[in-house]
Amino acid sequence: MEAFGQFIPLILIFGIMYFLLIRPQQKKVKEHAAMVEAVRRGDQVITQGGLIGKVSKVKEDNEVLVELAEGVQVRVVKSTIAQVVSKTEPAK
Repeated sequence: MEAFGQFIPLILIFGIMYFLLIRPQQKKVKEHAAMVEAVRRGDQVITQGGLIGKVSKVKEDNEVLVELAEGVQVRVVKSTIAQVVSKTEPAK
């Protein structure tokens, strides 16, 4: 019984770490994945590299085509989209 008592502080530390670090990080990852899945044509996005552009095409293979300036388009992997600045209304 005394050996179990020595592990109580370790168990408490792990519990605190889980609720303060691991759980919020998992929630943030889920929110980012949902945001990336909801990206559609016309949305203005910021990539992790700091590029700001408008989504001109959403491809099936986990890519989007982003227009940075008129006539300048780049292929971007969806997971590298850091933020969606403005959303467009869905087509009816």
